[in-house]
Amino acid sequence: MNTTRAKYYLGQVVRHRKHPFRGVVFDVDPEFSNTEEWYDAIPEDSRPARAQPFYHLLAENDQSYYVAYVSEQNLIADYSGEPVDHPDIGDLFGPFQDGHYPLHFNMN
Repeated sequence: MNTTRAKYYLGQVVRHRKHPFRGVVFDVDPEFSNTEEWYDAIPEDSRPARAQPFYHLLAENDQSYYVAYVSEQNLIADYSGEPVDHPDIGDLFGPFQDGHYPLHFNMN
């Protein structure tokens, strides 16, 4: 049995390696768990491997806020110390502190 460990944690601020957006991790899938249509929409030469963690992000760029689904290979930690302004952050997390957002609730 293979065990996959996520590199990033809930509440951590991350940024995309190639695209100009950043976000807060709010969920993690141990491997790809989205639709085939979503996966097939990615150009073949850019498709990430399925067998790696995929992260659900409350994301932002210069123009909008949205939810993103991103493979671990396409993320890097954001050490800017700047908060993310996504309007849904307060539903899941406490105030930004020490470079991350603490959860409002405990996980099992």
